[in-house]
Amino acid sequence: MSLTRRAATKLLAGGAAAAGIPAIAAPNVKGKIRLAVSTYSYWHFRTAKYPIEKVIDHAYDLGFDGVELLHRQFESEDLAYLNKLRQQAFRRGLDLVMLSIHQDFVSPSAGERAQHVAHTKHCIELAAQLGIPAIRLNSGRWKTIKSFDDLMKVKGDEPPLAGYKEADAIQWCVDSIKECIPTAEKHGVIMALENHWGLTTKVDVLLKLHKMVNSPWLGINMDTGNYPGDPYVGIEQLAPYANIIQAKTYYGGGEWYTLDLDYKRIAKIIRNAGYTGYVSLEMEGKEDPLSAVAKSYKVLRDAFGG
Repeated sequence: MSLTRRAATKLLAGGAAAAGIPAIAAPNVKGKIRLAVSTYSYWHFRTAKYPIEKVIDHAYDLGFDGVELLHRQFESEDLAYLNKLRQQAFRRGLDLVMLSIHQDFVSPSAGERAQHVAHTKHCIELAAQLGIPAIRLNSGRWKTIKSFDDLMKVKGDEPPLAGYKEADAIQWCVDSIKECIPTAEKHGVIMALENHWGLTTKVDVLLKLHKMVNSPWLGINMDTGNYPGDPYVGIEQLAPYANIIQAKTYYGGGEWYTLDLDYKRIAKIIRNAGYTGYVSLEMEGKEDPLSAVAKSYKVLRDAFGG
């Protein structure tokens, strides 16, 4: 049986204690849902990188509780840069809630998968240095559709490589994730597998991967916008397992698509599932992020309270 978030919390506390890591407290059911903003909200890979330092300051000015960092947005991995970000967030009273990384375990090449496993372990170590308790994990995709823009046009429905099937990709992902578990446990960093465009576009595949790995160090990052069909159905399926939630908005029209998401409805769904963790904004629209993130914050705060 796949671990729900509540069951995983109990196991996680035991595993952390055995590793000499302070136990993660059980969720406060009566506590407010806190809001973070992803640095991705300010940079969608199409322009010069938006400085993370500016994101932290803007998040503080708007009233966010935390910031999610996009690994590809880093200016450096030098220790001085990492510590500067960590201290800036601390001085602002903001949590660094997740390191969002890119890796891909869907490949028939054992050597290629090993490179992505090594990258994932490295990012776990970066997260630990930054004091971040979770990394966003991808499953990966077949890459039979070369352009991500074209993949979005078919809502992630990508055919397998010739000679392979979905079950092969699932096993590659499970084996790769299991290789990362000891590193995650050592550093106390949860790998939060996202319903992202690729193998985990299908909610049932995401839950199958979660069940097959069956570790408290593999959680789920539930994205509110990454569904080929009715998003509310997918949200209801994933909410009981979510360790962190990414909330999409699309001011100015989405970079790839636009959804009109009802966040009061979404708030009700996740509260009914017992969720009390972070909701992290991913503003994926074309509007100036300084205005669009401010609008998004108001929408989310109105929906989730606090």
